[in-house]
Amino acid sequence: MTAPALTPLVDVPAGRFRMGSEEFYPEEGPVREVAVEAFAVEQHPVTNAQFARFVEETGHVTVAEVAPDPADFPGADPAALVPGGLVFTPTPGPVPLSDWTRWWRWQPGASWRHPGGPGTDIRGREDHPVVLVAFDDALAYARWAGRDLPTEAEFEYAARGGTDGTPYAWGDEVRPGGRLMANTWQGRFPYDNAGAEGWVGTSPVGTFPVNGYGLADMIGNVWEWTTTFFLTGTDRHAHDGACCAPSSEDLGPAARASVAPGERHPRKALKGGSHLCAPEYCLRYRPAARSAQSVDSATTHIGFRCVLRPGPPSVPPGATDLLRG
Repeated sequence: MTAPALTPLVDVPAGRFRMGSEEFYPEEGPVREVAVEAFAVEQHPVTNAQFARFVEETGHVTVAEVAPDPADFPGADPAALVPGGLVFTPTPGPVPLSDWTRWWRWQPGASWRHPGGPGTDIRGREDHPVVLVAFDDALAYARWAGRDLPTEAEFEYAARGGTDGTPYAWGDEVRPGGRLMANTWQGRFPYDNAGAEGWVGTSPVGTFPVNGYGLADMIGNVWEWTTTFFLTGTDRHAHDGACCAPSSEDLGPAARASVAPGERHPRKALKGGSHLCAPEYCLRYRPAARSAQSVDSATTHIGFRCVLRPGPPSVPPGATDLLRG
């Protein structure tokens, strides 16, 4: 069997755009003009088959396959600190949408190879986005591929596909002409999902229409990691040059500011929404939408794709504009 090739790159031209939104969730604002230099982005998220090739060639062990550090869970029973990840589980019926623990469960043994835990695998899903990858797993793949992960500004700019200021990547209407444009929740969250074009959960990459740049799944299917620390309000402009530092080990001011109260690890900004996004709970299948995620998290709705910038690695293009607004 021939090893799967790296995802083809699509050139995205340099430009300026209005980043963010003030119409949906407060963490998306303020709207500001941002300049992004030309770069190339992978046409679709990294697939299970591609990630398997990376693991085979490098021996990489993902975060979900390593037992959690007891220092991160003071007072926890050591016997409970086993490798695993967060797995989405539909509820039997309606539940309060303020309590995410109703539909997320910690599953020992869950990993990219076994996304539902022991007894599950990815056979027949080789062309689906890889999931249960933490930030450092995605970054390791990108480095192996000779590429990088996108900044939040780069991702949002690419996701818009040449549009500027429209709520959705494809324009002003969520379903133009009645057509479903992305893999999002179809039904009542979190208990009733008819499936997006028949797909419940992830779908093969490229199942839904590409955007104006020819990019697939920039919206829906899986959330995707960016290098940008998750900051809100004035904090998004307060840490010049630091918010896009790629390493999860960066303990500078932006990393510290991104740590949620009571937690230990910095958070990165996820972009694009996922198959779990529903209008009554997570109307985040939009370019401006963002979500905070601890760098050590591995879940069944997060994946990634890589970018390639011209020249040697440096401060990511658009970082200064993003910080200064």
